[in-house]
Amino acid sequence: MWEERLRIDPPYDFDRVLDRLSMDPLHHVNLQKREVCIPLRNKENKPFVVTVKGLGTKSAPEFLLTGKSDKDLALKETMRIFQWNVSLLDVQTHFRSSNIAEIFAVHDGTPLVLEFRLYDCLMKCIIHQQLNLKFAHTLTERFVHTFGEQVDGVWFYPSPEKIAALEYNDLRELQFSGRKSEYVIDTSKLIAEGKIKLEEIQHMEDAEILKVLTKIRGIGPWTVQNLLLFGLGRPNLFPFADIGIQNALKKHFQLEKKPTFEEMEILSKEWSPYLSYASLYLWRSIE
Repeated sequence: MWEERLRIDPPYDFDRVLDRLSMDPLHHVNLQKREVCIPLRNKENKPFVVTVKGLGTKSAPEFLLTGKSDKDLALKETMRIFQWNVSLLDVQTHFRSSNIAEIFAVHDGTPLVLEFRLYDCLMKCIIHQQLNLKFAHTLTERFVHTFGEQVDGVWFYPSPEKIAALEYNDLRELQFSGRKSEYVIDTSKLIAEGKIKLEEIQHMEDAEILKVLTKIRGIGPWTVQNLLLFGLGRPNLFPFADIGIQNALKKHFQLEKKPTFEEMEILSKEWSPYLSYASLYLWRSIE
């Protein structure tokens, strides 16, 4: 067993992080203990768990990390997942005099936290397409409980190889639609066969990733934008077509109806190069 204490630059509101993570029933979160267990895989693809516990405050953030193996990898991955190397002070300063300054004041120190693995994020995005959030979580939970594995009480998504070997009806039995079953399995086959290399995608520009992934049946711009945001942590994305974003703008600016794309472009012009944080904080403002 190893442990590591880590301090990062403020502001960083870990309680808001845990609150948002707890919305997903697959996440192993304890709000009272201020901790979350993260499912990771080592270079041999063997699963292991690292626990991240909040010790400090928003203005003096400190964490205790504990695990049983692969300390260096765990530290690297938790740094990536929780975006501890991103200066939220720079983000807050950028929005301090913006037209959504009030929202940033309320949600000060809220980071963009990533899904734990890129494949998991892609599967979650595909499953969540065109579903209300409650049923999307239910369907994802069935998917992971049926084909994934549990280690130390923590659930791990299945591998692309395991999903590639399924029949469409295996997912239909979990209440997946016919098309969604095809999208999940066919995409997993492309990854398992090496026709989509997720490790290479991580190093591409946003526009190139959009071009590559939207060629795949069942993956549209919404899915890619969510992958860029929550899988790769790209900082300057604004999903114009997202209903939640539109509703948040309508509420904040007291509009009579949801804004058009043209209106959204005008309102968001001053938010670059942190459009992703604007998106996150707008979502938070109506959650």
